[in-house]
Amino acid sequence: MVFMASAPGAPEIEITHNWDPEEFAPPSRSMGHLAYAVDDIFAKATELRDAGIEILRPPRDGKMMFVKSPDGISVEILQKGEPLEAREPWASMPNVGSW
Repeated sequence: MVFMASAPGAPEIEITHNWDPEEFAPPSRSMGHLAYAVDDIFAKATELRDAGIEILRPPRDGKMMFVKSPDGISVEILQKGEPLEAREPWASMPNVGSW
C-alpha cells in the first residue's frame, strides 16, 4: 500500500496493489479500490446518503464503509484514528450490492 497526499496535512489517498494474478471485471482499471480517511465516518455516511449516494457497506463498526464512484470504482471510506462507537442507523444496516 502507498498513502499519498499533495501536501502535509492534505487529504491522503491509499493506493493498493493486488498481488494475486486476477482478472479485473469492468469498470476496473487494474486496481482494487481507493481509500480515503475522514474525521467522522458517520457524518460522511450521512452526507453521502443525503446526496443520493448508495452506501454499499455501511460503517457498522465505526471504522469502514464502501461506496462506488460514478464510473463504478470502489471507494473505501475510513475513520481516522480509532473507530467511533457504533450507532444507528448504520449499526444495523445491511450490505447491498458489491464493492
